[in-house]
Formats: sequence, C-alpha cells, structure tokens
Amino acid sequence: MSAIPVPPHRGTPAAAELFHDFVSVQGRGTVALPAVLRKRYGLDKPGAQVEITERADGVLELRPNVAVPAREAWFWDERWQAGEREVDALVAAGRTATHDTVDDFAAHLRKLDADAS
Repeated sequence: MSAIPVPPHRGTPAAAELFHDFVSVQGRGTVALPAVLRKRYGLDKPGAQVEITERADGVLELRPNVAVPAREAWFWDERWQAGEREVDALVAAGRTATHDTVDDFAAHLRKLDADAS
C-alpha cells in the first residue's frame, strides 16, 4: 500500500499568523499578492522582488526581498554591522554613560581616547 500525501491544514490560521487568505494562480503562473501585504512589505513598488523557497514538507515560503537604497548601503557593510553588535553588547552590559553638558561629553571622549593610547 502506498502512502497518500496529506496537504497542509487549511483551516483557521495559527496563532503566529498575521494574515491568512487564498489567492489564485493566473496565466503563466502569476500570483497576485493582496494589496495589504504588498504595502506592508514594500512590494508595491516596481521591481520589488519576492524570494520563494520550496520546503521538503511541501510548503512554499515567500519572503520579501527589498533592496537597500544606495545611500543606506554603508549601514549593512559587515564592518559597520560588527560595530553595531559591539555597541549592542556594551549597552546590554550596562556600559553606558550620560553627560549633563556637551563639554562633559567631549571631556569623556578625550579621556577614552587617552586611555586607549
């Protein structure tokens, strides 16, 4: 006896789901995403892309692939991201300082610079 594949449950959405609906596959395999999702994920602009993954369990996953504007690309550079992670760790460890004046802040920076030398 051969196994019969059972399609995924199509009932009530799971608690983690924010949206659940059905769409139709049109000619040439075109699927129109609902407007609310296109807008929410920035897919309502010309050239927007969606990544599609076929999982072994038969689920098709769609992920928005939103391009980073050139003027913001520096932020996503690996060196910059390493610095962001370092700062996040320092903040999480409570290694922060506050200053009452700009002069106090500048003096603190000079001390840090001198200590690093």
